[in-house]
Order: sequence, then structure tokens, then C-alpha cells
Amino acid sequence: MAKTAKPEDALVLAVGDREVRISHPGKLYFSEATKLTKLDLVNYYLAVAPGALNGISGRPFVLKRFVNGAGAEPFYQKRAPADHPDWLRTVTLSFPSGRTAEEVVVDDAAGLAWVVNLGCIELHPHPVRASDLEHPDELRVDLDPGPGVGWADVRTVAMEVKAVLEEVGLTGWPKTSGSRGIHVNVRIEPRWTFTEVRRAALALSRAVERRVPGLATSKWWKEERHGVFLDYNQNAKDRTTCSAYSVRPLPDARVSAPLHWDEVPECDAEAFTVLTMPARFAAIGDPQAGMDSAAGSLDALLELAARDEAEGLGDAPWPPHFAKGENEGPRVAPSRARSSAKKSATKPKKAPRTKMPLVVVAQSSDKAAALAGLERWKEAHPAAAALLAEDDVLVDRMRGRSTVWTRIRVNLRHVPEAERPVQGVPDPDEDPTRE
Repeated sequence: MAKTAKPEDALVLAVGDREVRISHPGKLYFSEATKLTKLDLVNYYLAVAPGALNGISGRPFVLKRFVNGAGAEPFYQKRAPADHPDWLRTVTLSFPSGRTAEEVVVDDAAGLAWVVNLGCIELHPHPVRASDLEHPDELRVDLDPGPGVGWADVRTVAMEVKAVLEEVGLTGWPKTSGSRGIHVNVRIEPRWTFTEVRRAALALSRAVERRVPGLATSKWWKEERHGVFLDYNQNAKDRTTCSAYSVRPLPDARVSAPLHWDEVPECDAEAFTVLTMPARFAAIGDPQAGMDSAAGSLDALLELAARDEAEGLGDAPWPPHFAKGENEGPRVAPSRARSSAKKSATKPKKAPRTKMPLVVVAQSSDKAAALAGLERWKEAHPAAAALLAEDDVLVDRMRGRSTVWTRIRVNLRHVPEAERPVQGVPDPDEDPTRE
């Protein structure tokens, strides 16, 4: 590994038979609980390169760039930089919006070091190979715990995912998300479209929800969720999640750690960091090394989806920028749903959905500023704040084409109607999509 350098320096690393220039190798990327430079991150990824490449090799790759360090907001870059090395592959992807982009394809450790030099502390590959961009070879199960949901519940839901996958003849490969959740990736034969893979993921999410209804949910709208959300929409085209061994922008430089299933019930996500993972990798290797040899069929999950649909469970909401699905219901949050048109007297009437009393209290590109705004709102409305449950505070990470920001909403369902604060101007009120 190369020696530490000053921030203004640059050095060239020999990685395999290639040379990779590292600019500002001494620049601090983590400076709170753990202090790590850009060079430290490059060396980390080279130490676990065989495992990291198992998740990204041969796949189009979205550049999520933390150019000002882990504590600053990143930006997403789909298009490969014009000055990329001649030896680095690219491939043209088309997106639901109709746009196209030449995206980077990382094939080796040199390519891995090159993207880290750009500030990509997380790795975000698509679930397809460059050789077949329309048929995913990976189904992704993203377990996203809601506010106040404990780590033990996440692990319990992960084990239920394992059980359902085994019932339909599939093998799941678990890893910590590197934050509060767990990811379970499933290698599949590249025979189905993105729409079909998402349909299978939705059926899986609903099956897990039926097994542990008090712990798991497949509900898309945050105001309807409880427990651990199984995010089936991570399988929609153009969606990516961080892959194995990715470093997450948390103060302790936690990483997304591949696990053996027998580790899941007792694992501690905080144990896996940039400082601890290289030794673990050297000692036990990559728990997901055999994933490519375990490609399975979605037939059983798609049969389950067909049964759900026959029983009246139609498609669930897609992300906002996608075309409306053929069997998708109204794509509007229940709290904003308009009264439905009157139905014929000869048809049975369904009970109306409850409209949730939501107010937006803060939105900012700086999450800390948005959270501070939430505290100011609570100070201004102490009576209402005292009645809130943990899951009444909805912290939404919003994503535009090139920006991310935090929106905080409060659900006033537990506050008597006459005592509910009215919607005011959020504080702060920074929506980057608004002109």
C-alpha cells in the first residue's frame, strides 16, 4: 500500500498491470469518530477487492460522489467522465425517462481504485450485466426499518426472508446495509424483465408480511408503514443500492458487510467498519463468493404473484418518475387522496381510506438543519409534540436528478383535531427542485 501523503499531493498506484492516479490522497474523508483519508479508503477497497468486485464486476455503475467528504452531501453522476482511462469500459443505458447515458463498468481492482478516487465511497451497481441490460440477474431485498424499529426486528425479518426464499427454491445472500437495515441479494437467471423481477419482489415482500405482520410491511407510503419495510421498488429499472463492502457515510465508517446466514441472528452492524473489515476478509474470505453459481428461477415467485392478483391484490405503487403500471392503483399518498367518485348503487361501496393529517415542518439539503427545524417546530408546539409516537415523524430522503435533500413531515393523527397545528412555512424551506 502507498504511504500517506499531504492533501495537495498526488500519487500513482500500481494496481495489477495498470496505473491509477490518486489526487489529494491525504484529504480527510472521515473526520469525526474515525479519521480516514482518501488514500485510506482506496487501500481499504484494494484490501477487499475480490469481494467488492464480486458485487460490481461487469455491471453498469452509478457514480455517487462525496467530493467534499463523507459529512457533506453527495451528488449522483450517471455519465462516465469524458477523461476516463482508455482501459475503463462504458456501456449505454436507457432509463424510464427516455434518456440515455454512458455509464462506467468496473471490471478489476484498478477500476475500483479509479472510482474511489472520484469520491465514490459507496458502490452503486445496477442489477444487470453489461452484456444484457434488459434482464436483471439479481433480485434485491432491501429491509428498511422505520423510526424506532430495533435491530433485532430487522434480523428477525431477514430470517423470514430466508425462509420464504427457500420455499420457492431460491438462495438469499445477506449483508448488513451499513446503516440500519439488511440487504438480501438473490442471484437469478437473466430471463425476466425488470417489470417481472419487481413483480416477483413484491410477491416476496407480501409473503414475508403475511408471516410476520407485526414486524414487516410491504406498504409503499410511509404514513401506512410500520416495522421493517421490504422495499420491492429497489428492483425497478434505474434503481441501485449500495453493494457489498461499500463504505457508508456514517461517523464510524461502517461498511455493508456480507454475512453467513448463521451470523445474522446475533450480528452487530457496528462491528463492521473500514478498520475491521480487511482483517475479517483476510480471515474468512468472502461469504458471497459462491453467489454466481447459485442462479435460480423466479417461476415460483411469479406464481405466487399470480395468486395474489387473483385474490384482489393488484400492483403496488411505483416510484414517482415511472410510467403508471397497468394494474397499479392511484399513485397518491393516502393523506392526499381525493374523494373517489360515487359508485353505482348496485355496486358495494368500499370503506374510504383515512386521510392522514400530515404537515411538512422542514426541508433542506442539510439533514442536520432539517432536524434542527423539527426541534424548533416541537418547541413551538409542545402540546402536539408530546402526543407524537416515534413513527409519527417521517424523515424522507428526497432525490432529484442530481440532488438529494431531507424533508421532514409530522403525522398529527394522535393530536385531537381541534388542537392540531396548521401547515405553516417549513423551517428551513429549501426545496432544490423549486425555482
